[in-house]
Amino acid sequence: MGRMTTAPHRVAVLALDRVIAFELGIPSRIFESATAADGSPLYQVATCTVDGRPVATSSDFTISVDHGPELLEQADTVLIPAARDLGPSFLCGGLDEPLAAALARIRPGARIASICTGAFVLAAAGLLDGRPATTHWRYTERFAQLFPRVRLDPDVLYVDDGDVLTSGGVAAGVDLCLHMVRRDHGSAVANQVARTCLVPPWRDGGQRQYVDLPTPSGNTGDSTAAVRDWALRHLDEPLTLRQLAERARMSVRTFTRRFREETGSSPGQWLTVQRTALARELLERTELSIDQVARRSGFGTAASLRLQLRERLDLAPSAYRRTFRTPAG
Repeated sequence: MGRMTTAPHRVAVLALDRVIAFELGIPSRIFESATAADGSPLYQVATCTVDGRPVATSSDFTISVDHGPELLEQADTVLIPAARDLGPSFLCGGLDEPLAAALARIRPGARIASICTGAFVLAAAGLLDGRPATTHWRYTERFAQLFPRVRLDPDVLYVDDGDVLTSGGVAAGVDLCLHMVRRDHGSAVANQVARTCLVPPWRDGGQRQYVDLPTPSGNTGDSTAAVRDWALRHLDEPLTLRQLAERARMSVRTFTRRFREETGSSPGQWLTVQRTALARELLERTELSIDQVARRSGFGTAASLRLQLRERLDLAPSAYRRTFRTPAG
């Protein structure tokens, strides 16, 4: 349920030495794009360092900040982006004293989130013990070695465990921040932010961080793109693999192989994702009954729709509608 506060939600971004500039900029770009119906800002974003001094980025420039660790004491949400090197103590799964002292300033009840390898900081501080979490897929083996008490999921884009959230690498931080906006203020606000920032409005947190797509050979023939476009307009119909392959003028075997090469998933998996996205939109934006939403999105029955949303979002359709309903007007 969205927060019904009048004052902007205060977000503090903790920039560590050799912070990665892209990840550092994600929170301000996403959260500062979120506005209420009257145009007032829904978030206030500020950046701090552990001692208030400038820090080097992983690129060829240094950043100066206006705040030290005292900023963390007033924050409603604290975000820790990735940094290239967290120091010798970090390599042993620990934190140096200044960073540990800064984290100790975070007030009880504040939401804490990390982008990419920022999860190492949360884990080293003991904030992820016994919790589900993720980090950049490239560093999951090292993470698991250092923090065996964390329930690491190495594949997903982000993990929402209530007051502590973690995301995978790089652009997964965009997905995480949009998810927090959606959780706070609903899909209409999050979708507007996505349009402003020219990014996809929603990628499921359970979507894989990385899919190693094979490189097609030079003689690949026709693409499956036209069939995918057609299928998106006919999601309410009982589409079969043979029907899609015939429309592409390919054998089922060739179509399935080429489809996976181009999308990273099987035709059946892809259809389920597209139907889930359509069902979510219908639940958010229409007054259709759950049965009608199920039929129009191609799931056929409310029971089938309920199963899919439970598996992907851990929400029943009615609960999803109550949480993410776009207000009238």
